[in-house]
Amino acid sequence: MINTQAAEDAIIKLEDAYKIYPMGSEEVRALNGVDVSFKKGSFWAIMGHSGSGKSTMMNVLGCLDRLTKGHYFLEGEDVSGLNDDSLSEFRLRHLGFIFQSFNLIPQLTVQRNIELPLYYLGWDPEQSAERAKELAKSVGLGNRLDHRPTQLSGGQMQRVAIARALANDPLILLADEPTGNLDTATGVQIIEMLRELNKQGKTIIMVTHEPDIAENAKNILIMKDGVIERIE
Repeated sequence: MINTQAAEDAIIKLEDAYKIYPMGSEEVRALNGVDVSFKKGSFWAIMGHSGSGKSTMMNVLGCLDRLTKGHYFLEGEDVSGLNDDSLSEFRLRHLGFIFQSFNLIPQLTVQRNIELPLYYLGWDPEQSAERAKELAKSVGLGNRLDHRPTQLSGGQMQRVAIARALANDPLILLADEPTGNLDTATGVQIIEMLRELNKQGKTIIMVTHEPDIAENAKNILIMKDGVIERIE
C-alpha cells in the first residue's frame, strides 16, 4: 500500500484499486490493490515492462476503463460509480489526452482538430475558432491552421494533439508515450512543452518506456505485475 501524496492535496486518488480481466478459467489482475495519489500541479512518469499494468492504470485514470473494484477519486469526486454518459461528460470537462499515434482526424484541418472537444462541449463556433487559433499559435502552428495532418511532420502533429488536449483547459493532462513516434530532437521539444505546461500549473501524468524521457518528470512510478513496485 503506497500513498504518494497527502490525501488533502490529491487531485487524483486510487484506493484499493483492482482491474481484473477473465482469461478462460484464469484471471489477470492488471491492477492488484493499488493505492496511489497524485498532487495537483505534479508531473509524473509511469514506467514498467509490458504487462506491468501501466497502460491499464492510464486507461482508468483517463476514465476510459472502469475499475473492477475499489475507488477512483478525481478532483474530489468518486467517479467509480458514474454511468457511461456521466463518465464521458466528466472526462470531456476535466481531462486532456495526448497519444503516441496523435489520434488526429485526417479529414479535418489543424483548426478543426483543435476545436473538436469544444464542439462536444457545445461551445459557440466563433468562440471555438478563436480558442483554436490561440492554441495553435501557442504551439507554434499559427500559420498552419488550414493544413491537414498528412501535410504535417510528426512533431507538428503532436503539437496539434497537445493544443487539442488543452482546448477545454483541463487541470490534468494524460500523455501516453507522447514521444514514441518522434525522433530524439523532436521528442525533446515535446517534453519541453510538457515541462512548461507543468510550470503553468497543469498536472501531468505520462506513460513512457524511455528512461531519459521519464527523467523529465518530477516523480517516476514503476509498475510491476499490477502493483507499484517503487517510486523514484
